[in-house]
Amino acid sequence: MKNLAISALTLFGVAVASAGVSHAQDAAAGKTVFNKCMACHSIGEGAKNKVGPELNGLDGRKSGTAEGYSYSEANKNSGITWNEAEFKEYIKNPKAKIPGTKMAFAGITKQSEVDNLWAYVSQFDKDGKIKTK
Repeated sequence: MKNLAISALTLFGVAVASAGVSHAQDAAAGKTVFNKCMACHSIGEGAKNKVGPELNGLDGRKSGTAEGYSYSEANKNSGITWNEAEFKEYIKNPKAKIPGTKMAFAGITKQSEVDNLWAYVSQFDKDGKIKTK
């Protein structure tokens, strides 16, 4: 019985330690997923608007407000403030989430890629620096 309890505690400790590591792995995997976005978007220090707006500080930013980017009326008037749930719904099918958006991207439907992409994008503050926790 004592060995069973020790084994259970050991497994619990490994699971907790792995959970802490998974966020970093998700962001790293998300950087790879972001390659699908790079033709139109940039992120990080020195990011500039391209065909699409730069994505620094996306978490908590109102849709249609990146300085210097010419948004569609649909995007400006969507009423969306970007957060995890809004982003994940949008990135799966942008035209369904915001009918009339200029974003021509078909979307990312694989849930693990969506999750990893959010982990990557949401780590940047408005200045393109990685947020400290």
